[in-house]
Amino acid sequence: MDKNASCPPSQSQPPPPKNQKLRRFNVCEDESPAIASPTASTSSSAHCESEKQQQPIATLTRSVEYRSQKSSTDSPQSSSLQYSDTLFDSPHTQIQSIGSRKKPLNVLLLHGNLTIWVHEAKDLPSMDMFNTSDPYVTIAIANAVIGKTYVIKNIENPIWNQRFDVHVAHYASEVHFLVKDSDTVGSQLIGVVAIPVKDIYSGSKIEGFFPLMNTNGKPFKKEASLKLAMQYEQIEKLSSYNNGVGAGLKYFGVPGTYFPLRKGGKVTLYQDAHVPDNSLPCSELDGGMHYVHGTCWIDIFNAIQNAKRLVYITGWSVWHEVKLVRETVNAPKHTLGDLLKIKSLEGVKVLLLVWDDPTSRNIMGYKVDGLMATHDEETRRFFKNSSVQVMLCARMAGKKHSWAKKQEVGTIYTHHQKTVIVDADTKNGKRKIISFIGGLDLCNGRYDNPKHPIFKTLDTIHADDFHNPTFTGNNLAGCPREPWHDLHSKIDGPAAYDIMKNFEERWLKASKASGVKKLKAMYDDALVKIDTMPEFLTVNDEPCLSDQDPEGWHVQIFRSIDSNSVKGFPKDPKEATTKNLFCGKNVLIDMSIHSAYVTAIRGAQHFIYIENQYFIGSSYNWSNYKDLGANNLIPMEIALKIANKIRAHERFAVYVVIPMWPEGVPTGSATQRILFWQNKTMQMMYETIYKALLDVGLEEAESPQDYLNFFCLGNRENTTPNPKTDLPNDNTPEGLSRKNGRFMIYVHSKGIIVDDEYVIIGSANINQRSMEGNRDTEIAMGAYQPHNTWGRKQMDPRGQVYGYRMSLWAEHLGTIDDKFKHPESIECVRQVRSMAEANWAKFASNERCEMKGHLLKYPVRVERSGKVRSLDGTLEFLDVGGQIVGSFSGIQENLTI
Repeated sequence: MDKNASCPPSQSQPPPPKNQKLRRFNVCEDESPAIASPTASTSSSAHCESEKQQQPIATLTRSVEYRSQKSSTDSPQSSSLQYSDTLFDSPHTQIQSIGSRKKPLNVLLLHGNLTIWVHEAKDLPSMDMFNTSDPYVTIAIANAVIGKTYVIKNIENPIWNQRFDVHVAHYASEVHFLVKDSDTVGSQLIGVVAIPVKDIYSGSKIEGFFPLMNTNGKPFKKEASLKLAMQYEQIEKLSSYNNGVGAGLKYFGVPGTYFPLRKGGKVTLYQDAHVPDNSLPCSELDGGMHYVHGTCWIDIFNAIQNAKRLVYITGWSVWHEVKLVRETVNAPKHTLGDLLKIKSLEGVKVLLLVWDDPTSRNIMGYKVDGLMATHDEETRRFFKNSSVQVMLCARMAGKKHSWAKKQEVGTIYTHHQKTVIVDADTKNGKRKIISFIGGLDLCNGRYDNPKHPIFKTLDTIHADDFHNPTFTGNNLAGCPREPWHDLHSKIDGPAAYDIMKNFEERWLKASKASGVKKLKAMYDDALVKIDTMPEFLTVNDEPCLSDQDPEGWHVQIFRSIDSNSVKGFPKDPKEATTKNLFCGKNVLIDMSIHSAYVTAIRGAQHFIYIENQYFIGSSYNWSNYKDLGANNLIPMEIALKIANKIRAHERFAVYVVIPMWPEGVPTGSATQRILFWQNKTMQMMYETIYKALLDVGLEEAESPQDYLNFFCLGNRENTTPNPKTDLPNDNTPEGLSRKNGRFMIYVHSKGIIVDDEYVIIGSANINQRSMEGNRDTEIAMGAYQPHNTWGRKQMDPRGQVYGYRMSLWAEHLGTIDDKFKHPESIECVRQVRSMAEANWAKFASNERCEMKGHLLKYPVRVERSGKVRSLDGTLEFLDVGGQIVGSFSGIQENLTI
């Protein structure tokens, strides 16, 4: 066993709970899954032990006492363990027990991969009055559920033989296996097996039958037991951790995903809906090339216009009146709706798969726009008598789920994917598929360029496209628009077909839910069957760029989605392994976006650059509110990456760009909760970094912000609006914003760049809604150029990913500096932070001005100890109000995490 396995925790590790005798299981069945993402989840064991082994025999045998208690008033700040068991059980079942242990266990850091086999259970007691139990097993660690077997009906001796390969980044003393009985309205705890972390810490495999303890902490009379095995692999032993992402031509992508890594192809990276010519400097790349800025919406317009067979669009919002092409000479006057109607009249199959906002309705001619203003009903009405097929797709739970769970899923969660898929000419007489994927919905408020004007274009390119949901007043004349920053991409090559497969799987599932046989048949026949058409290249045909081309790409598609939203997942949960799917209670889940982010962060060697609309996670490691359920690993993985680099005395830097506040009214309770959770996430990360600095004696020489910085974007203009009527400069958000001439630039991006070699772009935010798999549906791509990686070049990559990152920094900072070429250097970190602080000073000044750079230091004060507090004198957002660090009213729910 590892010599460190039984040692007391180091300074960087939190001490064991003060009262080890109190150990609470709080199993809240109404939460959405609070799980750590698997790398290759829920697969069958390679072999099964003989059923002749009737006696509990184990490599490791032990017992844990559990005492029941009725009270559930422990505060979130307590040292107890609380598990939000969240893979779609009943919303009203809370099962609590308190355990006692004679000797405290060491709290150790599990950081790496955990392989778990749940084989079978023996002699389970019946929890039902008339029937045998319907058992399943939940695996939990440090306030987070990390795995769950499927349910087996009416059995005392269930056999699962399921394997879980799980990412872990948790401080814990035990791994818990909760055997439960699935009921119609929830579940009931049967018993618990607890395995000390110290027994797996060395990497040795433990296996055998383990006695199941009841809620009184004693074995069952019939000696009920659970057969399992477990093995831990530390992070340092993972090859990608030391070699980086995409390490040369032998890299096989993120393991255990639904879609494989596709080699060969071409990727175009976009920032904002449009980049006008000569508006940004061009970075020099390897081979004497220069980075070329993409024009996203023009490219989408041209791709649709040139389609001959199909145009498939998915969106959270799609608005028929949006104009894709602006700021160009002789720009076509077609709206998106006009263009799609024209293509459908030409015989092109045009299909739209749009989220059905449950609050927007057309009831007997009475039109309700909906709280989210997605224009879903408007768009459906526009295409009603055309050959364009629009399917409004509600986010639905499964038939087996409770009424309350169905209401939660249908009301709170959304279909959030944003893709455009078209056929295109291969220039050799064949047709192929190209796909656009990213964060941009084709709707109002999204069109912008790197200048992000707030007043100057109100009468020109944004004359019919004003969008600013922060303002709730009736008189918005002369108010600043909300500028919009986003990331998007185009994929030309084999991976484009995987994006089309996602559309087909979702379309077929949504058509099945229509309920009307005739309507269902119409929808089923709508898809173009390109595999029967000789004119089309298939996914297995020669890629458009060979592996030997230095400009070639390798691309992999990832999703957050479950079997309630796609057709094609196995009906038998035992077959989930064939598709690399995670098994929840009554649902199969694709969580590969989370796996992709974790893999990319772990592989980072030098720096990480993130732009995302939200940044919330790893609540299991917060100082309080540990049971919130925002358990994605991304913030914790970043913090541990930095901490490990500090202990190794290596430079590393992380830059995170987020919105100044979530879109909407910043004083609203939901927005304040999001900001509160975001603040908790930041503080956890900074405190982890500070502890690492303490460990190596650098707490005086360096600060956490030498490694991690958060930024936002904002703009200010001297331009005075020229309204037709006099406007009051009152103290409302509208009046103050008009007077001071400033507003945030809304960061809607969902992307990460690692070491200038690997990029992920998609629709997924860094929060539980997007990463969990059975909340919002998401899609993303991960891509790199194999000839432009650290592993291949043994030096700084200077390919398209580098050019993209430099272009984004040029947009945000208004210039390019040589220090930007090495983002990990302390010189670059301090230069960027200094520029961002100077920009904030201009933004916050009482004097109006023009801003060349838009990157602002996020308006909080980070102390050397890692505490994140309000800025002195700036407790609320300028002009619009709302506490910058957020507030919490005491109501925990799934909406804001």
